[in-house]
Amino acid sequence: MDVRTATMDDVEAIRSVARASLGASYGHVLDEDVLDAAIDEWYDTDSLGEDIDAETQLLAVAVEDGTLRGIAQSEHVEGRENIGYIDWLHVEPDARGRGIGAQLLARVEQELLEQGVERLEGRILTESDAGIEFYTEQGFSVAGERTVTIEGESFTERIYTAFLDESGSHHRGDERQTTDGQTVYVAFDESVRGSEAPFFAVYADPNHESRYGWLCGGDESLDIAMDTMERIECTTCNNRRKPVRWDAAYLWVQFSSIHAIGVSGHDVWMTVAVTDSWLG
Repeated sequence: MDVRTATMDDVEAIRSVARASLGASYGHVLDEDVLDAAIDEWYDTDSLGEDIDAETQLLAVAVEDGTLRGIAQSEHVEGRENIGYIDWLHVEPDARGRGIGAQLLARVEQELLEQGVERLEGRILTESDAGIEFYTEQGFSVAGERTVTIEGESFTERIYTAFLDESGSHHRGDERQTTDGQTVYVAFDESVRGSEAPFFAVYADPNHESRYGWLCGGDESLDIAMDTMERIECTTCNNRRKPVRWDAAYLWVQFSSIHAIGVSGHDVWMTVAVTDSWLG
């Protein structure tokens, strides 16, 4: 099996494999005309040519005895975190179950690692049992779900993630090691907004039943401080979340004397002399 970067000579074969793969994975929920329209939109000659030439795109193909059997398309996006998005991974239906998808994924991972990618992310409709099984077998973990609309019909898209190590292999995306060697599990679908990056909920067990703490999305630190007002702060990068609850210790005023209290209609008023105050 030859796994290599795609060229313009592969365009028609790429379209053919993608159409057959989509039909095998989603033919039971999407009409034939919808699948044909998808191929025309996503795999037209011009779009494929742009993807093949783009520096941030990788289009790999698996060729066996001169016949194209599978394709993998990914995109590298730089930001606070370098992410490699696996846009598509198609294998000819008759060639499935022979490890071609795993070979394509390995090629994509190696290329993305060389570009500085730290995390992989793939999406697939929950109607594709084969796709879900593939990501699970490859060690990806579920990061969340979202609703997508195709031709006016709503579907659930599941998001999978995994992290690359220096060897080019990936590991379960939600596992982390604490400084004392404990394995904890990140729930990427449970987050709160921070000043620089989100904070993700962390659990002590893989079923997300026993809460451990938080993970900073900025530097992936588990060293997070939290007070009684649910104010969260990463102690290593200063990413923080403002308090969401009022606490008497946060806003405290000590009055030395109350000069007068009165009631007028529905209003209650008082005159005070403030001698000591702290507004946190």
